[in-house]
Amino acid sequence: MSRELVKHALVTGAAGAIGGAIAHELVRRVPGVRLTLVDVDRERAAELAKTLGSGHEALAWDLAQPEALASPWAALVDRRGAVDALVNCAGVMEIRSLCATPWRVAESLLAIDLVSPLRLLALAAPTMVERGAGLVVNVSSMAGVTPLRGCSYYGAAKAGLAMASEIAALELGPRGVHVVTVYPGPVRSGLERRARAQASPGLLTRLIPTGDAEPLARRVLDAWEARRTRVFYPSLYEVAGRLPGIAAKRGIAVLNAKG
Repeated sequence: MSRELVKHALVTGAAGAIGGAIAHELVRRVPGVRLTLVDVDRERAAELAKTLGSGHEALAWDLAQPEALASPWAALVDRRGAVDALVNCAGVMEIRSLCATPWRVAESLLAIDLVSPLRLLALAAPTMVERGAGLVVNVSSMAGVTPLRGCSYYGAAKAGLAMASEIAALELGPRGVHVVTVYPGPVRSGLERRARAQASPGLLTRLIPTGDAEPLARRVLDAWEARRTRVFYPSLYEVAGRLPGIAAKRGIAVLNAKG
């Protein structure tokens, strides 16, 4: 899909580090693109919209309620036009043992990290296929590839999103819709800081490679332009993606005393 065809892009989790970086990169690479910046924190998303210039809008959608997304989506498309590029970046993470995770917490996490991205994909894809052009970016996680202690629900959500995204790439690619599945390891962000606070300090948790949002955003847009369907970041995690047992055996995510 050429840059000229991307006129309206929707980015979820836009107030976060990765979502914000991808929004900046889209504006830098796609002249004239109009962004809809979705986040539960509308105030921060609105600040980003102002920073990016005119033509961008911030919306507060609660992705913990996927069944409520169809109506605001329809209103958005009616008002701003079809979504040419969908970036599913919003996410929450909890590091707790399976037994220490209240079901309400697990249910909310699954809704935000798995069900809502798939709901938005289901809303966006038919129009993209009809037009024969579209871009979808699904931000999964290495936690969806490698079994990490304390990440039962987060890992399940990200694994499900990754598999759905990989299948979407196979199904939609021949019909003009390019799907990129992103597998980040730790990236400096609010989510990463909270996860580290929940994990017990140890040598591995201190030394595992950690990246930054801006280089990741560049790699995501590079993948789109080069017609690649996967991004691992930092690069070392591509090896871990091929050897998923490593993290489980080494215990990269170590539960704290509460877990």
